[in-house]
Amino acid sequence: MANFAKSNVPRFSVDVYQNEYLPEGGSEVNAIVTVTATGGGTLGGAVSAPVYPPGGGPSAAVAIMVDCSGSMDYPPAKMLGARNATAAAIDTLRDGTRFAVIGGTHVAKEVYPGGGRLAVADATTREQAKQALRRLSAGGGTAIGTWLRLADRLLSAADVTIRHGILLTDGRNEHESAEDLRATLDACAGRFTCDARGVGTDWEVKEVTGIASALLGTADIVADPGGLAADFTRMMETAMGKEVADVSLRVWTPVGTTIRFVKQVAPAVEDLTGRRTEAGPRAGDYPTGSWGDESRDYHLCVTVPPAGIGREMLAARVSLVVPEPGGTAQIVGAQGLVRAVWTDDMTASTAISPQVAHYTGQAELAQAIQKGLDLRKAGDFDGATAKLGRAVQLANASGNADTAKLLAKVVDVVDAVTGTVRLKTRVAEADEMTLETRSTKTVRVKK
Repeated sequence: MANFAKSNVPRFSVDVYQNEYLPEGGSEVNAIVTVTATGGGTLGGAVSAPVYPPGGGPSAAVAIMVDCSGSMDYPPAKMLGARNATAAAIDTLRDGTRFAVIGGTHVAKEVYPGGGRLAVADATTREQAKQALRRLSAGGGTAIGTWLRLADRLLSAADVTIRHGILLTDGRNEHESAEDLRATLDACAGRFTCDARGVGTDWEVKEVTGIASALLGTADIVADPGGLAADFTRMMETAMGKEVADVSLRVWTPVGTTIRFVKQVAPAVEDLTGRRTEAGPRAGDYPTGSWGDESRDYHLCVTVPPAGIGREMLAARVSLVVPEPGGTAQIVGAQGLVRAVWTDDMTASTAISPQVAHYTGQAELAQAIQKGLDLRKAGDFDGATAKLGRAVQLANASGNADTAKLLAKVVDVVDAVTGTVRLKTRVAEADEMTLETRSTKTVRVKK
């Protein structure tokens, strides 16, 4: 990756929310770590790229991968919507951004500019790219791994700060094995980020969300092709607001301390535990992708050696690092400290941090939805009712109104407080897929 110093790196701050008090012999420490970056263009949920002087701002390269398999012609509105959405995304590119458009079937083809290269965004190349989109037609199968590998080849050739992909599909990945796609995702992880979208209802939710998860992007459903242009515009605006790539959460722990898990819990649940790379004695890095102006929350759980009353220790130190040439990394911004203090005050040691309690519930909410929908598909309606009822209860208790509304399209809610529900007899496929795709989206805790 290019040296981050070429761009204006956001300023990172770290805030730790926890109850540090443990009973005598207690060993589990939980903390919510809020990381905030300032200096880009997406803070507070507003999605708008920052304005830079000519030639200024972080350098970026974007590859847009458009499904051109035969099913994109059924109905024809899907291909029309894909063309319009890609054109809208191209119009949103900042001048100077490198970009390419890839047509995806059972093979990957360069739609624009071709020749194994990237175009540089300006008025002329944008118009040329939109002309090339008119030649897109549907036909062939679906092998998403080939699209991603071509995107990786094109993006890796650019000496830029930010590398990003946008992938649109309408069907299942039927022309390559799951193992081949997994190998591609492993090869591309850390090389570029990617947002994935499914259009219509004939695609596989776990495939699309798996792509986004592996490549640290977002996933969503666009059931109506008419909504693609607005969604692509928002995605590109967000990508243009990123200022630094390859940011990692570095966690240092003292001797005897074990990390149980590290999870992103806002704006969506993403388990990072298995993605750790060693970063020196007792330190490990967890990838978080690209950042602009934004704030994210992480749940850190560690096990410390039990101790007696009155003892205290530093359980973990959390910082943000970005890569430098030569394989080194630089810590940017403030560090956060996670503490453990042993006390005989039962009121103090049994209290649960409101932030930890909130996000523990949000993680359980995501799991309950996913398990409930899986049980429903398997015909275990009693099990599905129990899990989705628990999801309704958690969504209601945490104030996650968006998820509550999606759940109400799959179950009839008798009592949200107790989680008493009845499965709906008939559920629109788009409603079920929307709930599954967005199940990991969380609501921020009120601090």
